[in-house]
Amino acid sequence: MFANLTGWHLLVVVFVILLLFGAPKLPALAKSLGQSMHILKKEVRSTDDSETPAPASVTTSDPASAKSA
Repeated sequence: MFANLTGWHLLVVVFVILLLFGAPKLPALAKSLGQSMHILKKEVRSTDDSETPAPASVTTSDPASAKSA
């Protein structure tokens, strides 16, 4: 689908985006996109972590450490 895109096509797309959003709004748009990607990656990682089984609890034979816990 996108295999036929050349450098000119990319240039036209960037120009249209610049016309639609304007130059002053582009940094804010990029920042919000970056924050959204960060949140998405964090959620994907937390989903992956919740699917893995938790490690078995560690038991100690030292009575002094058991009293302090």
